[in-house]
Amino acid sequence: MGFAVRMAQKGGKHIDAKPLKGFGGAGVLEIIEDFDGNTYRGVYTIKMKGVIYVLHAFQKKSKSGIKTPEFEIRKIQQRLKVAEQAYANRKKENDEKQGKGRKK
Repeated sequence: MGFAVRMAQKGGKHIDAKPLKGFGGAGVLEIIEDFDGNTYRGVYTIKMKGVIYVLHAFQKKSKSGIKTPEFEIRKIQQRLKVAEQAYANRKKENDEKQGKGRKK
């Protein structure tokens, strides 16, 4: 999973990183790893310019197929909103520091 995030930081995409369904495109990616008989998932977003936010990492325990459980999806949605707000705040602060936020 770490390698996939590192590739995203460098502008690439790991061959196993797939868009997470329900998030409108390729801005939220999921990487799935199997280890020692268990399945783990990591979810990150590349929607915001210049930053990667890891939204969630968890062990898949559901026995009902490959679908991501709804409570995990809700957690990812909530964390994506927090990440988008943090990014907007950071961008606003940087713009103000550089004088881009001043009215003429």
